Amino acid sequence: MTKYSFVLLTGEKEGFLEQLQELGVVDISRSVKPVDQDSSEMFAKVTRARKTLEYLEGINFSKDADAEAIAKATVTVEGDPVDFIEQCRTKLGELNTSLANAEKQMKVRLPWGDYDKKAIDGLAELGYTVRYYCVDLKRYDPVWSELQPLQIVNNDGQKVWFVTVAPKGEEYSFPVQEVAAPEGTYAEAAAEAAQIKAEIIGCKAGLLNAKDYIPAIKEACNKELVDLDRYLADSAASSAAEDHITVFTGFAPVENDAELAEAFDKMGVLYIKDEAVEEDNPPIKLKNNWFTRQFESFTGMYGMPVYSEFDPTSIVAPFYLLFFAMCLGDAGYGIVLLLFGLMLNRGWVKFAMFDGLGNIISILGAGTIVVGTLLGTFFGMSLYEAAWVPEAVKNCMIVGEVEVPGLGVFNIQMLLALAIGVFHICLAMTVKAICYTKRFGFRQTVSAWGWLLLIVGGIIVAVLGVAKLLSPAAIKWAVIVIGVLSALGIYIFNTPGRNPLMNIGSGLWDTYNMATGILGDVLSYIRLFALGLAGGMLGQAFNNLGGMVLGDGSNIILWLPFILILMFGHVLNILMSSLGAFVHPLRLTFVEYFKNAGYEGKGAAYNPLTTNKE
Repeated sequence: MTKYSFVLLTGEKEGFLEQLQELGVVDISRSVKPVDQDSSEMFAKVTRARKTLEYLEGINFSKDADAEAIAKATVTVEGDPVDFIEQCRTKLGELNTSLANAEKQMKVRLPWGDYDKKAIDGLAELGYTVRYYCVDLKRYDPVWSELQPLQIVNNDGQKVWFVTVAPKGEEYSFPVQEVAAPEGTYAEAAAEAAQIKAEIIGCKAGLLNAKDYIPAIKEACNKELVDLDRYLADSAASSAAEDHITVFTGFAPVENDAELAEAFDKMGVLYIKDEAVEEDNPPIKLKNNWFTRQFESFTGMYGMPVYSEFDPTSIVAPFYLLFFAMCLGDAGYGIVLLLFGLMLNRGWVKFAMFDGLGNIISILGAGTIVVGTLLGTFFGMSLYEAAWVPEAVKNCMIVGEVEVPGLGVFNIQMLLALAIGVFHICLAMTVKAICYTKRFGFRQTVSAWGWLLLIVGGIIVAVLGVAKLLSPAAIKWAVIVIGVLSALGIYIFNTPGRNPLMNIGSGLWDTYNMATGILGDVLSYIRLFALGLAGGMLGQAFNNLGGMVLGDGSNIILWLPFILILMFGHVLNILMSSLGAFVHPLRLTFVEYFKNAGYEGKGAAYNPLTTNKE
């Protein structure tokens, strides 16, 4: 990044910022949050417009029971579209509640039917009380009609609705408890429900017509964002010479230096150009190839690197792909993901939550096909046991068990997961040692190199010893050299210039943390094996269930439930397994890797002033 300091008269700053937005490459240092009442109001308008757009774009009444009536209704969008949509949305919620209440009243009033309310009220004026009852048919006793004048209103074969009439003030008793009198007739409730339905159709028609305003709302939202961006940049400026001069600080990629120099000369602005340094806290613009670029969002989820920090995306990308593929662990499911990603890219299927993710879904699917084949699983079936799979392919599969000398027999896929974990953590420690040395100098990173030598060097010597590539004498001397050098770095020279006793105490504390932390970190990678195993077993269970239903396949009718069981089971398994395969690799990256790599992720993303903020 190149740092720019702009000096201009205060009266020129508005036009200057507008010109910078036209250039679209200069990131003026500014707050990312509202700084005062005006910016808060602008931010609120943007948030309101975005929520309205999200709601509006998700509207689809094609499957509504009244879809035809909604399509035919003509409702004009009046005033501000956002206000109109919010009013319709609020009113629609209220109407739905009212409709539910009206339909409930219809259900309650239906057994009582239609009656003359004036006649009922007339009985009260004559000194009679009408009481309402509803009992199960089995409980109803015809003898009750001898106790009080009684009229059965409805009998549906299960319940009986009836009323009694008795003079007011007369002693009254009845063997069952009365129910509340209907608030009106069924016809009245039905008419009210019909009226509410008509209003609901009008609201939905208005919202459907409002979809035509989506481009206008997007344009207005973008304009408000541009204005907010400029306002925040203006607010971040420094004033001098009794507020007559304004100073802005901004950053732009080095490759734009020539283009910007020409533009600034034409603008006639006074500026100072310097190479950005870490102390300036410049924004970060990641540079990756096509493959790695698909995983930049994962780095952004944790936090952008600071200016002198190593961009972890190049390491995150291949390992996340490997972890995802191992957690999903089924070549058949990988094919499904690959096809789904390709269809998203072609626009053949559309899901708002997957917008822009077609490439990475395809990549993860392709990786799962390869890894799933190596692990020997295809839609819950064992490829290693399948007769149609060539022997050359089977010889490449990582299946079965392996004996570890002195430890016993273990599942080879479990050992593979742990081995990948050891390698991943060792790689993280190597990255930490190299990057910290580059940032802070070797003197400040002696302890990191000591731990790296002890752990990585120890693992290398152990592997060479097990493989009998080193003689016992060579192993002995290698262990002594590694132990002495790492001990000096960890306990004596971990903080140059400090009291040696304090260094030893600090080294012992680091030893405790490292011993407990590294073991837990390595064991955490066993989830790569466990999740893949669980998904494979669940897929196999659905296959067995379908096979039990199908039998020998001679009954053609049984093929339909067989196919339905397999489709439902594997779709459910893909959804659940994909969710786990998405989350758990993130945990291994954000916790195990970033912690051991010393990654901070406190940088700010490159956010230039521009006229297009969408």
